[in-house]
Amino acid sequence: MRNEVRQSFPDVGPGSLVDAEVDEVPSAEPTRVGGRRALAYLGLCLVLIGLNLRTVFSSFSAVLPEITSDASLPGWAVVVLTTVPVTLLGVFAPLAPVLARRFGAERVLLGAMAVLTAGLLLRPAAVPGGGHLPALLAGTAACGAAIALCNVLLPGLVKRDFPHRLGLMGGLYTTAICASAALGAGFTYPVFSATGQWTSALWFWAVPAAVVLLLFLPVAVRQRHGQHKAVHSGVNVWRSAMAWQVTLFMVLQAMMSFSVFAWLAPILRERGVDGGTAGLIVSASIVLQMLGSLFAPALAARFRDQRAINTVVALMTGGGFALSIFGPLELIWVWTGLLGLGQGSLTAVALTMIMLRTRDGHTAAHLSGMMQGVGYGVGSTGTLMVGQLHQATGSFAAAGVLFLAVGSAAAVFGYRAGRNRYIGG
Repeated sequence: MRNEVRQSFPDVGPGSLVDAEVDEVPSAEPTRVGGRRALAYLGLCLVLIGLNLRTVFSSFSAVLPEITSDASLPGWAVVVLTTVPVTLLGVFAPLAPVLARRFGAERVLLGAMAVLTAGLLLRPAAVPGGGHLPALLAGTAACGAAIALCNVLLPGLVKRDFPHRLGLMGGLYTTAICASAALGAGFTYPVFSATGQWTSALWFWAVPAAVVLLLFLPVAVRQRHGQHKAVHSGVNVWRSAMAWQVTLFMVLQAMMSFSVFAWLAPILRERGVDGGTAGLIVSASIVLQMLGSLFAPALAARFRDQRAINTVVALMTGGGFALSIFGPLELIWVWTGLLGLGQGSLTAVALTMIMLRTRDGHTAAHLSGMMQGVGYGVGSTGTLMVGQLHQATGSFAAAGVLFLAVGSAAAVFGYRAGRNRYIGG
């Protein structure tokens, strides 16, 4: 199997990027640039876009107690604000290829960054007579929709424009997304401490988004886009049992992954950790996610099948999440480190299944679309359930039990998805 995988996808790991425009006829052309320096500039822009795709989640959770208190947020609003952006990742993902065929991937990506910047600016604003809640809801929704488009289109652009540097660019792109979450977790509370305003701490993240928007503007506007149509080929993944097993594996990892972004900092603060230290712990955990995401795919591709590694990293993640809630506080760095290493590895191997379970780029793209739509859409119930359980019980203990169950279920479906089989036979 390994040799077959290498022939179709020679860069399994960070460089294994799925092109959302693979079904376009004629094929989408590479981004027009004027030489090596311009190509390097494009690469920088794409990596910087990735560096803005997770601060929305981790920055909000870093100052959640302050926002809840100052803005007098009801319990339902906290649950919605931590759930909606993840749900929208699944809702808007299918629109990305459609918009790219109509306007071009570069311009859609530019528009998404504009919407993301506007959402980040809107999010902390106060509406006269309505308080902060309306802007928080609208801004968060805008950010979720924008990130969904970027999630789908950015890997394809990296793959299309850097065919001879997929390993390097794929690694930089993957690392940038993980670093985005770490930066949001680590720097938001210090900004709050320095300014005394949670609104300033959230507004801060509109600055890097706006800078990237301006940097990418001249690249995107000069692109020409011809007429394209979609011609679907490959296996019908929606009718494949293996595709559903891979997708459910993705759903369960997404439930844990985004619950970590949304709730780990509040969990630590409820356990008595101060805001600044909680942010550092979450950042360190996410740095370990980077290590897991870099090494796990290459390790998975070396095995005849991936049943063992899928099972182990799923149990590490569920166990690390539960120990962060129940384990002795003196060892909290150990528990969150276990969680981070497991979560990064789990996310990476779940995405690597796209390559290892398919024979061609068309089927891989369709499986990727299925996994993102269902995975993020259903996976958002994880953050929803944590919020509802906390609201109902007044503690995160029930969430710890929940994610022991979710981690166990992920191990079961990861074992099934890890079998040495292709989707479509």
